[in-house]
Amino acid sequence: MEFVASVIAWLADPAHWQGRDGIPIRLLEHVELSAASLLAGAAIALPFGFLVGHSGRGAFLVLSVANVGRALPSLAILGLALPFTIQLFHVLEFWPAFVALTVLAIPPILTNTWAGIRAVERDLVETSRGMGMSATQVLWRVEIPVALPVILGGLRTAAVQVVATATLGAYVAGGGFGRYVIDGIARNQLDRIFAGALLVAALSIATELAFAFLQRRLVSRGLRAATERTVPRTAT
Repeated sequence: MEFVASVIAWLADPAHWQGRDGIPIRLLEHVELSAASLLAGAAIALPFGFLVGHSGRGAFLVLSVANVGRALPSLAILGLALPFTIQLFHVLEFWPAFVALTVLAIPPILTNTWAGIRAVERDLVETSRGMGMSATQVLWRVEIPVALPVILGGLRTAAVQVVATATLGAYVAGGGFGRYVIDGIARNQLDRIFAGALLVAALSIATELAFAFLQRRLVSRGLRAATERTVPRTAT
């Protein structure tokens, strides 16, 4: 109980809510890194998922890339990215963590996008083509709207993973809540370490809830139910 009280006292201390090392600034740094990495991952994964899902070609490649991405530890990717980003940008902090988190975000978005597009009923696609729609129109007006619940599920998974793993940025002199964990280890301050871990957990939960709310607002109940019947649970 004494340890729990010390962590609560650390979080409640006004000094930890002010200045360059204050919780609001660290929150902003954590969100900036996570959002940038998620957007970059989506910008890479979504077009490939759309293309492969629509054409039906390259599925083996998609799944292989996704599996490799999942198998690689984020810390290992951070280590691999470090020398290249230093050569390109001549700084630490943001870029190595950005590369590692972008790679982390790609597999769930890519897999879910492909699975969602492929799960669209072929009769619906053929009917759209019979109405005179081009391949691009079928993709954007039929396949993507129907696959939207699964695609958003991939973005949701990626967002939570990125937010939870963004603490790695502190290993390369970056900011965010991971700074409290790394500095706490260096100073042997357990209250700082656990307070940082609690902040990361709270932000991860908030991200999950925010994407769940977004998913419910953007997707009708009927479409969600239809998707649950046609798409395997492993995809979402």
